[in-house]
Amino acid sequence: MTNRSSRTLMALATATLITTSGIALTSGAIAQSARSVDAPPPPPPAPTATQPAKAAPDMQAVLDQLAALGGKPIETLTPAVARMQPSAADGAKQVMIKHGLSATPDATVTTHDVPYGSDANQFARIYKPASLANAKNLPVVVYYHGGGWVIATVDTYDAAPRLLAKQLGAIVVSVEYRHAPEFKFPAQHDDAAAAYRWTLQNAASWGGDPRKIAVAGESAGGNLAVATAIYARDNRLTTPLHIVSVYPIANSSMTLPSRMDSANAKPLNGAMLKWFGYYYQTSPADAQDPRLNLVKANLRGLPPTTIINAQIDPLRSDGETLAAAMRAAGDKVEQRTFPGVTHEFFGMGMVVRGAQDANTLAIARLKAAFAAKPKR
Repeated sequence: MTNRSSRTLMALATATLITTSGIALTSGAIAQSARSVDAPPPPPPAPTATQPAKAAPDMQAVLDQLAALGGKPIETLTPAVARMQPSAADGAKQVMIKHGLSATPDATVTTHDVPYGSDANQFARIYKPASLANAKNLPVVVYYHGGGWVIATVDTYDAAPRLLAKQLGAIVVSVEYRHAPEFKFPAQHDDAAAAYRWTLQNAASWGGDPRKIAVAGESAGGNLAVATAIYARDNRLTTPLHIVSVYPIANSSMTLPSRMDSANAKPLNGAMLKWFGYYYQTSPADAQDPRLNLVKANLRGLPPTTIINAQIDPLRSDGETLAAAMRAAGDKVEQRTFPGVTHEFFGMGMVVRGAQDANTLAIARLKAAFAAKPKR
């Protein structure tokens, strides 16, 4: 075969390919990123003119403040630079300050960090109401933060676990985990499972009752909450009494309705979903793994579940289709899509009414689960 023929075949083999995870690969591009925080971003997807639904005024105020902080589009950055950008939580804090509210974390809830593994990012932040410092047999919530498994930390996602601890009178274990691209899938799921098992073993030493345990999470963490409940079932661990999964990653189809109508949403857009996948997957085939593509997982026998979604979010259909799949598997599921709000709204209850309503729903369902007779 001539060199020219070889080049022709190679060009055909590496010509534009749209994978099942929706990542566009142009001629000569590699399928996924290198394991480096400085790996360049993937080629941008083709632009779409579709505009998202209009946000409620209080939600828009947060988006406006976030824009004023001057962050760069995540999908154009390396992970190292992306991790330095302002977050939606920062936008919410700016609105709080404008309203004369304190943006300082509520000191009535105490925290301390404890390692559950040998890596620097394998630790958990333990939240506990100060008024219950010496209490025993408290309920426990294992919480997983978002960030597409690439960006964000327990610091970014402080609002929700702090609120849950205070309102539930519970210990909340906010799990930090190794990030991609340094550690690609399934490292984050492995860490989530290890942290859950570790919590069961150690909850009593913090004043918790490991029989009264629930899991919760946002975005990538919403996925981890469900995946960890599946892990607990399959490994015959104490299963959570309830799952709260907030705008989870759950369906690898790139043709879902919300992928289209919210492709240009803020603070999460369709291009960012492809960017995250490029960095956290080892190969495009990972997108079909049931730990990521939860709608194809074995969902039978899972605990009662509350799924919370935002209307203006490319992941809205993930939660809706996950709820349908769980119901088809015989699980008890409540799914609500809150109007006028966007991805990341859940931690904005101080300034966004839709977030207050979502918080109230999650807290009520968790309280009811903890009020039931503990498992033996």
